[in-house]
Amino acid sequence: MEEKVNFVVVGAFVLVLSTALIGGVLWLSSGKSYRKVYDVYQTYMKESVAGLNLNAPVRYRGVEVGRVQKIVLAPGNVEQVQLTLSIERGTPVKVDTVAVLQVQGLTGLASVELTGGGRDSPALKAQADEKYPVIKTGPSLMTRLDSAVTALLTNLNRTSESFNAMMNEDNRRAVKNTLKDIETLSRTLASRSAMIDASLTNAASTMENTARLTNELPLLAQRIQRSADAFDRMANELALAGTSAKNTLDNTRQFTSETLPEVHHLTIELRDLTGSLRRFSDELEQNPSMLLYGKPAAQRGPGE
Repeated sequence: MEEKVNFVVVGAFVLVLSTALIGGVLWLSSGKSYRKVYDVYQTYMKESVAGLNLNAPVRYRGVEVGRVQKIVLAPGNVEQVQLTLSIERGTPVKVDTVAVLQVQGLTGLASVELTGGGRDSPALKAQADEKYPVIKTGPSLMTRLDSAVTALLTNLNRTSESFNAMMNEDNRRAVKNTLKDIETLSRTLASRSAMIDASLTNAASTMENTARLTNELPLLAQRIQRSADAFDRMANELALAGTSAKNTLDNTRQFTSETLPEVHHLTIELRDLTGSLRRFSDELEQNPSMLLYGKPAAQRGPGE
């Protein structure tokens, strides 16, 4: 006799077992996240948060550190969006940390990127009137690009308007004349290209000669310095020679004042001696016997 099978009980058992199996797998796969401790922060975005969903990742310098917990309009200020962030405890969120909305590629999905935070900056804490610490925000890349493109288009529009206002009939005529003058100048330069080349060659030669002269200037300066030194030595020697000549002249004057009178007296005596010798020679020629008998006595005059 076959036993009757209660399919309801079997179905319920299979359903409970499947649910338990799925729950266990999910619990095991997410057990690591359950063991983490998260701190809650808030930030206020002034731009659109299109593409940012709940549980969107929060990254610190590219490393995922949390999730977006809540997205609402800021209380009392509809121009801002209040984001509540769950960030792993231990993440260095400092007072100068900035939250930036970052769009990922062409998918349009957005995340929150935390940047900044100096090593010596204090940790961010909630103020007295705040429930959670508030992270400062900065403009996203798309916002910066939009602002830059808008400013660029504004400048281009202003430049175009200024250009159109400037290019009236008189200015267009002046520009046309200027272009004609430039064309004439171009033809003139083309016809005198050989002369210009020769002038450039001469200028290059002049530059080379100038460079060579510049290189020789130090040697010339050294020669001039040596000549100046030699002139100084010659001047010193002339000064010494002048001093020696002065001393010699003084000695000559002293010799002249002391010796010349004696020489003059000696000359007179030599002249007298010469006259005496000449007379003696004349007398000896007239009377050689004087050597034997001496000089005869002088004859007495009348009445002696």
